[in-house]
Amino acid sequence: MQRTQIYLSEAELEGLRGLAQRSGRSQSSLIREAIDSFLEQRQPQDRLARLRQGRALWAGGSARFDGGSVRHELDRIAPEGA
Repeated sequence: MQRTQIYLSEAELEGLRGLAQRSGRSQSSLIREAIDSFLEQRQPQDRLARLRQGRALWAGGSARFDGGSVRHELDRIAPEGA
């Protein structure tokens, strides 16, 4: 694991402390769970949207498959980190 720092509002920090105390879990564990849930909810949709955008590459029919061109086009429509 990598260590990181985040800034929380007073309300967020109080809520996190209370939840940690009530659940018997660490604040870090709760934050990791929330991040995992957040990423899981969004990645499938992002992936599906990118695949739908990439589908247009084959819409023309009999063009020869060129992996390099496909990679370039996918990078163009969905840059790294998007």
